[in-house]
Amino acid sequence: MFSDADLTDAVAGAMVAKMRNGGEACTAANRFYGRPAWPSGFAALLAAEMAALRTGSGLDPAVRLGPLVNAASRRKVADLVDRTVALGATALIGATVPAGPGYFYPPTVLTGVPPQAPVLTEEIFGPVAPIVAFETEDEAVELANATEYGLVGYVYTGDLARGLRVSQRLEAGMVGLNRGVVSDPAAPFGGVKQSGIGREGGHEGVLEYLESQYIAVDW
Repeated sequence: MFSDADLTDAVAGAMVAKMRNGGEACTAANRFYGRPAWPSGFAALLAAEMAALRTGSGLDPAVRLGPLVNAASRRKVADLVDRTVALGATALIGATVPAGPGYFYPPTVLTGVPPQAPVLTEEIFGPVAPIVAFETEDEAVELANATEYGLVGYVYTGDLARGLRVSQRLEAGMVGLNRGVVSDPAAPFGGVKQSGIGREGGHEGVLEYLESQYIAVDW
């Protein structure tokens, strides 16, 4: 979610949040929301950054994007994109399964994504970035929370007070405010809704391995 933040910084953060492990990570950003003045410029810059990623064998040190884990994963990603484009979304880059061996899928940026698009409601686990515009802060929060999942969210803004306010309203176990990585061994890791119960890491994670004892005393 992006609001009143520098486009260059936001794109850099989006690349970190979206593309680590090629998008096949539980903490990878799944949907991108920006103010009306943003989507065209943000989408163009993000598409340029993603298009510049060299795709190929992970054994090549120059490669930045390898294949998906298996054929089923690629079919799922391709199906999500195909159904979303069929509903009216536009692919700025990617969206086509390449010929040749390997389970590769190209970096893909989608704009004009309708609210009912499957790419907004299902976990992608691939290098696909759907971008949606919002008008107000309340609408942005409502859109971000309109999912059964709630592991992690990301907020980019030049207004720290707004960033903290929005972060607290997000239904997510973790929030990255102006940063694309949240994982830290000293912090609790975990989500809400269908993204799991409980926490690992940090003080809260230690408590998961302990049994509480309650002693009631009359003195």
